[in-house]
Amino acid sequence: MGLTKQSTWLSASRENSAARDGAAVSEMVIALAGNPNTGKSTVFNSLTGLNQHTGNWPGKTVTRAQGRYRHREAGYTLVDLPGTYSLLAKSAEEEVARDFICFGNPDAVVVVTDATCLERNLNLALQVLEITARVVVCVNLIDEARRKKIRVHLEKLSGALGVPIVGTNARNGQGLHALKEAVRQVAGGTLRTAPLQIRYSERIERAISLLEPYVEKAARGRLNNRWFALRLLDSGPAFLDSVQQHLALEPEKRNELCKQLLISMDRVWPRPEGRPENLVDEIVAAIVSTAERIGEDAVTFENERYNRLDQRIDDILTSRILGIPIMVALLGAVFWITITGANYPSQALASGVYWIEGRLSTLCITAGLPDWLRGILLSGVFRTMGWVVSVMLPPMAIFFPLFTLLEDLGYLPRIAFNLDHIFKKVCAHGKQALTMCMGFGCNAAGVIACRIIDSPRERLIAVITNNFVPCNGRFPILISLAVIFLAGAAGAFQSLAASGAVLGTVISGVFMTLAVSKLLSRTILKGLPSSFTLELPPYRKPQVGRVLVRSLFDRTLFVLGRAVLVAAPAGAVIWLAANTHVGEMSLLDHCASFLQPFGYLLGLDGYILAAFLLGLPANEIVIPIVIMSYMATGSLHELATLEDLRLLLVHNGWNWLTAVCTMLFAMNHFPCGTTLLTIRKETGSLKWTLVSFLVPTAAGVLICFCVAQAVRLLGLL
Repeated sequence: MGLTKQSTWLSASRENSAARDGAAVSEMVIALAGNPNTGKSTVFNSLTGLNQHTGNWPGKTVTRAQGRYRHREAGYTLVDLPGTYSLLAKSAEEEVARDFICFGNPDAVVVVTDATCLERNLNLALQVLEITARVVVCVNLIDEARRKKIRVHLEKLSGALGVPIVGTNARNGQGLHALKEAVRQVAGGTLRTAPLQIRYSERIERAISLLEPYVEKAARGRLNNRWFALRLLDSGPAFLDSVQQHLALEPEKRNELCKQLLISMDRVWPRPEGRPENLVDEIVAAIVSTAERIGEDAVTFENERYNRLDQRIDDILTSRILGIPIMVALLGAVFWITITGANYPSQALASGVYWIEGRLSTLCITAGLPDWLRGILLSGVFRTMGWVVSVMLPPMAIFFPLFTLLEDLGYLPRIAFNLDHIFKKVCAHGKQALTMCMGFGCNAAGVIACRIIDSPRERLIAVITNNFVPCNGRFPILISLAVIFLAGAAGAFQSLAASGAVLGTVISGVFMTLAVSKLLSRTILKGLPSSFTLELPPYRKPQVGRVLVRSLFDRTLFVLGRAVLVAAPAGAVIWLAANTHVGEMSLLDHCASFLQPFGYLLGLDGYILAAFLLGLPANEIVIPIVIMSYMATGSLHELATLEDLRLLLVHNGWNWLTAVCTMLFAMNHFPCGTTLLTIRKETGSLKWTLVSFLVPTAAGVLICFCVAQAVRLLGLL
């Protein structure tokens, strides 16, 4: 197919303010697009630094990053679009990226590509060029290409595409100044571009020419007419839904376009032949062949076996025999490092919290606050928030960087690859493995991560079952009970034994995830598993400094802030329940007494069940509530050592069965308040939020009942 150049500009209306989330009118809005694993997020972070935030797409429940930077005294707002391989809108990510480029009126679009696999990335770049002429192509990871002896001829590539090409190594800032300068020139109109226009088959070109006059009347210069006509051909009236939503297309013009689409199709593909079934494939084939032709001319390989080392590593890490054992071993190592590393910081933070509480108590007494108000504010709200911070912050500050290092290294997609066939057997999605990994840090973050799953049915399965993997809030329960009751005799190897016990509990959670996913797929969420394309990125040397900063601000502090926000009012409720008496017992004692028969059937007691119920806002406060209940202190209390905790629990009737059932119920019970709020926001449905509450709770009740009754029946106590 022949190639021509397109010199026309997309003349779109410039609507600022509200459409740009409050960005200043004088600022340029730049869209950042690219395939997954091209280093797009690194480019975004390098350009914007810490001057970034997240928000929602207009009309979408999709979170995106937005940041700002300055260049030559001008301000730029950079919008990081979801990573996608195409703009044909076959998934949520593609639709969001396409709609922002089309209807968000960005001043320029930066397409980030990977220098080590440029040919594949050019498919997206060519599709963006069909929408707008204001494009800059960023060829990232040129350092890796140089290391693998891949040479990208940027001048040839620029001549072929008709737009500026900038080579970068965003990790160390190389080429970013040139990228900013190219963006300034293209967005400001001082650099005219002549983007490549793909020539399709004779029939498709004829159909486009027939539709263009009618498209021009409807779009009135707000969209590229040729691209608009092409999307009508491959998507039909479905594409008009987005156009009508964003451009307020009049009903009569929509009807006219539908009519002319049928007329044009009949003229080009007369009946009974009609519209060909492979029309979309023909369009995609033209884009791919064009990308291949440009890639062959602009890229040379001095070493054809440049990725041999990556393939050898993948032969081991994705092996059917070794892949999963290695994954389990790495997970166990992460748990061991988290357990051993979080102990001392947690104790130090707890001591600091109690010291601050003492000073605040003195201030409250000096100010003359009544005892009940001081109790609510200090023993209730402040101490609860202090527990959340001291218990959550150290393990998160260790776990999230380790998790992010694996992500930066390129290992996480290998986990999804290893588990994909297992999830397919239970009619779920292979990407659910990645959402489970996020759930280890925080189930709310895991629920948000479910957005990467395109299928609504499989996304719901991932949301409902995410709570079966323990978050940071439940690790203290699992760790402390494992050390006290299951690894107490291990001596010097106590931390290893505790890590093994916790790992075993986590693996049981994975099996529960698979079992419940299968059950949901056979009942309320029937359906077949969908297929997806998973790209295994090249292994890269992690940037430790950037990983620490990103994991601290994007994950640790974000999750901690939400947990503290939910835990603060819970502290007041807990204090009131423990200090409000009806007769000779507090409300907490009455609640525990009522729950005692039910708790016994589950191998627990009434106080443990009451602690889980009161711990709904934050799992971190379950053990403190149990301690407070047993000691009748009327406020959350911390014991000095695990031995003190063991003596207290044993004195109140605990044994190894109580510990096991408590651990099992901690693994299988309702999500915390933060996660439930996140599920409500993500699904937009009270129904699915309730299902997400009931499913793990029912599983926990059933498991604990069976274990407790079996142990008692067999006389193992």
